This record gives sequence, structure tokens and C-alpha cells, in this order.
Amino acid sequence: MTLVVVAFYLALIPATLYLVNLHFYRPPPAPNDVLPPVSLLIPARNEERTLAHALESALATRGIEFEIVVLNDHSEDRTADIVREFVAKDARVRLESAPPLPAGWCGKQHACLVLAGLARHELLAFIDADVRLAPDGLARAATFLNHRKADLVSGVPLQETGTLLERLLIPLIHFILMGFLPMAGMRWTRLAAFGAGCGQLFVARRDAYWFAGGHAAVHTSLHDGVTLPRAFRRAGLTTDLFDATDIATCRMYRSNGETWRGLAKNAREGLAATGTIVPITLILLAGQVLPSALLAAFPWLDADSRRIAFGAAILAWLPRVDAARRFHQSALGALLHPLGIVLLLAIQWFALVRAILGKPAVWKGREYP
Repeated sequence: MTLVVVAFYLALIPATLYLVNLHFYRPPPAPNDVLPPVSLLIPARNEERTLAHALESALATRGIEFEIVVLNDHSEDRTADIVREFVAKDARVRLESAPPLPAGWCGKQHACLVLAGLARHELLAFIDADVRLAPDGLARAATFLNHRKADLVSGVPLQETGTLLERLLIPLIHFILMGFLPMAGMRWTRLAAFGAGCGQLFVARRDAYWFAGGHAAVHTSLHDGVTLPRAFRRAGLTTDLFDATDIATCRMYRSNGETWRGLAKNAREGLAATGTIVPITLILLAGQVLPSALLAAFPWLDADSRRIAFGAAILAWLPRVDAARRFHQSALGALLHPLGIVLLLAIQWFALVRAILGKPAVWKGREYP
């Protein structure tokens, strides 16, 4: 009976927080202000597969004045050539080359810092090279920044998924974000612990960016979705989140192996941090996986335990089923939610063991100790 009750309450907490957070996590409004111009900044290293689509969508932007600056970060493919083709057709696009990567820096953070220094406009929008913006996406994100009077805002784009691991794991971004981050604390305080975002899409005020130290403040990080908002908040600035489902689209990874490696590379700055991995493992197993095991043991439970176990299962699946509908996620991923949680935890422990063994994280041909 005790185990059943534990499962119920550990499923209840994230389900309740998810529902409460829906009040705060909403799409940005339609533009209705006079917006300052924005510099759209794209770090690009070996991005020939996705960059043309990102640029085509960005150039369709309406409702705000903008420039696009792409930083070719020592690419070994056709990245620079693709950008040059756009530069030749549209003066709003600029191609710049990254200086050598300093020792101890993550490549993306260095590229973003360089891009910020090259920007000409008051607002800085950072997107990954695999993000496709809706025509009103940039203007709506800037409008949200203005309405919230924030210094940095971020949103999770619609996540396209194809392979099985993508469908099981990528939607967990929303589950972890909305099930375990009290967004009221993010909005009503400036405590760094409430800082969160998505590294695929950030919009910042230029003066606030430099005041917070920009990406130099997180130069070793592989997970700027967490570390950049916290750097802003440590500087006394405000950050906020919005639902970017209908203003941007991203397919982060393209294979099962790429999904595993991509999530493992920044796990140590998230759930796999030494001080959190054990309690997080216990909380997720008990609250998200155990209810399914209890359903399998239904015939051996007494009547009260059956009712509680059934309630725990409903609570465990509720956020994933609602998120699948609301954020256009994989129905298969929602159905196999307990398996997704097990795989997520396996990746966290995989990353921790690699770190203990002194093996570096590897991404885009670079090693990070």
C-alpha cells in the first residue's frame, strides 16, 4: 500500500505543476507595437543539411525590421557556400567567419558571443541553424519581450520527430520543463534557480545581454538553454518563457544515435548533475514508471490499492497526453511514456559514467572535457 501511495503523490506533483504552468506558458501575442529592429543571429558549423531552409523561412519574416548574420564556425561542408548564395540575392543577409575557438570554450557559446558583437540592432535573436521561423515568429517573440518587460525570453519550437528515440525522448522537453519548473517563481522572482529556456530560440535586449556578460558568462556550457537564463538572473535581470509551437519549428536530431549522443552531451548540466541525478532518478521512476508496473500487478492488489494505482497511472500520463495534443507531439511517444522516462534516465547515467571515466562529450567534431 505504501508503494502505491508514493507512486500516486510523485505522479500528482508534476501533473499538478504542469496544469498550473499552462497559465504561464502561452503563445506570444500578435504584434501590435512599434518594434525595434532585430539582429537574427545564426551560429553555423557544418549545417549544409538545414541552413538553407532556416534562411528561407527567416527572410519571409514580416512585421519587424531585421538583419540576418550567419557565423560560419570553421565548417567543413558547404555551409559557407550556401550562405553566400543568399548574400548574393538579399542584402539583409551577412556571412561572417568565426575566429579560432579559445581554449575552454564551447563552440556554440563562442560563436554566439562573436555574433552579438557583429549585430547592428537593438534586439538580438539567436536561433539554431535547424530552426524555421513562421513569417510572424520574430515579431511575435519581440512583442512578448516588450509586453513582459523582460530582458531575455525563450520558447520551445514545435519539435519535429521521425525515429523512435526522437518520438520517445524529444517531447520530454515539455514534460520536464513544465512538470518540474514552477513558472510562477520564474515570473515573480529573479532567483537564478528559476531560470530556464530553450537554446534553439532566444531573444534578448542588447544592453541587457552585455550587462549579463553574454555568452561569455556561460562559455564552458553545452546547455545554454539552462545556463544563459540563469546568468541573466544572477545579474539581476528578468527572463521569461513562451510557447513557440506556432512560431518556429525544429528537428533537432535525425537518427536514433544522434538523438542519444545529442541528449547525452549536455546531460551533466541538467538531470545528470552529481547532486540531482539520484533523487531525480527515484522521483521519475516512482512517479512515471511505477504506476505502469502497478497496473500490471492489478490482480494482486487490494481494492483500495487498485483505485490509487489507477489514479497514479492517469496522473502519470496526463501531462504527456495533453502535451501531445497541445504541442503537436508524437502520439506514440505519449503512449510509451514510461519507456521514454526509462531511456531518458539511461542517457543521464550514461553521461555520468562517461564523465567519471574522464571521457569527453563530443559534438560537431569537437571534444569537451
